Amino acid sequence: MTCWCLLQMALLLCFSTTALSMNYSLLRFQQRRSDTVCQKLLRQLPSTPQHCLEVRMDFQFPEEMRQVQQFRKEDAVLVIYEMLQQIFGILTRDFSSTGWSETIIEDLLVELQGQMDHLEPIQKEIMQKKTFTMGDMTVLHLKKYYFSLMQYLKSMEYNSCAWTVVRVQMLMNFSVLKRLTVYLQD
Repeated sequence: MTCWCLLQMALLLCFSTTALSMNYSLLRFQQRRSDTVCQKLLRQLPSTPQHCLEVRMDFQFPEEMRQVQQFRKEDAVLVIYEMLQQIFGILTRDFSSTGWSETIIEDLLVELQGQMDHLEPIQKEIMQKKTFTMGDMTVLHLKKYYFSLMQYLKSMEYNSCAWTVVRVQMLMNFSVLKRLTVYLQD
């Protein structure tokens, strides 16, 4: 186990679930690091062949996600958690036609699961206390967006071009996630 993992585990043990939910700075640090790792892993997958550009489409990423400065930290947590869950769900589909490395996908899934594990207690607390302002509507819009990605993959029979298009969408998603983590402040 690396020193980084040991340090992270020690930090987590120092905070109870309630204390962790109040420490947004630690959460922001963990999320930023993890988002960077996920982007790096996605970039290691084969890039877009020219002929795949013909099958691109507009998946209508929610407009409010283009203006993340309007999010409060509670809204950002709900949105980040939803995005991670949806990306995780997509990556568990049949990508065998892509030639992608299973090891890279497994590493990506482990990283996503770790992010969700960090966020889950806070997300549950926010949902119980209803301390969000716009996160619930944004989550609905995100579900529609991710549903369209899933339908696209299915309609294209999970072929390599469809996965290439979705991979580009995921890279864009991680850029948005990085911008959202700025709002995770104490």
